Amino acid sequence: MSIKDQNKDVENIEVWEDLVHIRDLVICLVICSLTTLGGYLIAPNEPPTPLIVGLIGAVVGFILCSIIIKPKRTFRYEEEK
Repeated sequence: MSIKDQNKDVENIEVWEDLVHIRDLVICLVICSLTTLGGYLIAPNEPPTPLIVGLIGAVVGFILCSIIIKPKRTFRYEEEK
């Protein structure tokens, strides 16, 4: 294993059998937490409005994260011999 490969391993952690860049994971967690909590807090206090607005905030956070963080996965096709 080269030094470059070792540095990649340090920057990545395994989540659900996939490697994730730590910085990107933290950014996405912060964005989704802020949009979900923000939606919950600005909603009127009449049930189930806070739950619905909080869930909408989570979806908005997911969409923002999918736009901001680009996938880094590369696929290689190898022919069977």
